[in-house]
Amino acid sequence: MNNSKVIAAAQAAVLPGRLISIDALRGFNMFWIVGGDAIFRNLQNISRHPVTEWINLQLQHCPWQGFRLYDLIMPLFLFIVGAVMPFSLDRRIAAGSGKLALYKHILLRVIILWLLGMIQDELLAFDLNKLRLYSNTLQAIASGYLIAAVVMLHFRPKVQHLIFGGLLLAYWALLTFVPVPGAGPGQLTPEGNLAIYIDKSLMGRFQDRTAYTWILSSMTFAATVLMGVFAGRFLRQNRSGYSKVLWLLAAGLACLLAGLAWSTFFPIIKYIWSSSFVLFSGGICLILLGLFYLVIDMWGYRKWAFGFVVIGSNAIVAYMLPTFVPFRSISGFFVNGLDKWLGGWTEFTHALAAFFVLWLLLLFLYRKNTFVKI
Repeated sequence: MNNSKVIAAAQAAVLPGRLISIDALRGFNMFWIVGGDAIFRNLQNISRHPVTEWINLQLQHCPWQGFRLYDLIMPLFLFIVGAVMPFSLDRRIAAGSGKLALYKHILLRVIILWLLGMIQDELLAFDLNKLRLYSNTLQAIASGYLIAAVVMLHFRPKVQHLIFGGLLLAYWALLTFVPVPGAGPGQLTPEGNLAIYIDKSLMGRFQDRTAYTWILSSMTFAATVLMGVFAGRFLRQNRSGYSKVLWLLAAGLACLLAGLAWSTFFPIIKYIWSSSFVLFSGGICLILLGLFYLVIDMWGYRKWAFGFVVIGSNAIVAYMLPTFVPFRSISGFFVNGLDKWLGGWTEFTHALAAFFVLWLLLLFLYRKNTFVKI
């Protein structure tokens, strides 16, 4: 059998089920939240070098306008949620689920994600002064997923693309032309934009007291999820693997350029999830998905990504466990005694050890075929 037949056979085996590349990409994204950021930030303590300084800068959110690599984590989460929706919803429809059953599943998932987000934001402190109603990545996923699911269930793909564009344009128009009391229209400052005004007006003391916006930004959260939906549906099409990769890369580049062009009058601002931010970050997501799909699912190079797959296969566990389990203290039992010799490597070693303890737990679940899904 020649190489092209081998690749075709591998694709045929993968596509009916789940794509390993999506699990790996999800795990790659999660890695930076559950320990990777701390590990790489601490390289600066070891080597005061321009490269480590650049890495450290990229692992911090942009203060307001602009983009750093760390700003990609949240949109990549939403994008991946969208990318698996064509697989999961189509599988349920093929199993005989009607719209009522689908909506029950969708709403249950939204409720669970919302509650988990509140738990991560100290709901279990049972203190009204710490209660936040909408202030978490999981809740952004929930709202974006809900809107995208409704769009998927009731509109044809061509109309879904129009809705995607409509969400971006409507959000831009609202933030540009609707006046904010005391600030006027078109103010994209942390305190003067329409989205933060709505959050503070509707949530009052339960607003998260940061510059991040949530209620109105649900429109663009949904747009990011829909970008993932379009990519996931595209991967399910009956066309050659290389054609899919080229289209994903081309679409990603086009979105990057469109986001940059739009940013000249509607800046790239993660805090308000601006329409230009959706396109720019979504472009990077499309490119990453194309590259992961090419290397892992087409070429079959999977061993290098196994560590990410372990994390991505139980992403919700990896995301929530550090809220309850003191991995730093647990790992400290094994490495605290090394501190007197480590010098500048101390914080790096502790961050690496804490991540490794979590990863070993996820590996145990993976080996036991135990996967927590919502």
